[in-house]
Amino acid sequence: MTSTVPVTDDPAVDQAVARLADEFHARLRPQVIGTVVRNCRRDLSGVPVTALPELVERLARERLLSVG
Repeated sequence: MTSTVPVTDDPAVDQAVARLADEFHARLRPQVIGTVVRNCRRDLSGVPVTALPELVERLARERLLSVG
């Protein structure tokens, strides 16, 4: 049985947004960062839950670097 957490209720998403907002605050608005992180989380929906926090943040960071 696979446990799915809605993106809006995922503490890993909130934590990644906070860390990346600190990192990219000079270049991107917090709303953009939040959108990118949530999209990354959705894109990684098939990944095991234990790997999600790290993978979501890494993917979001790469995408933010390409935007900013």
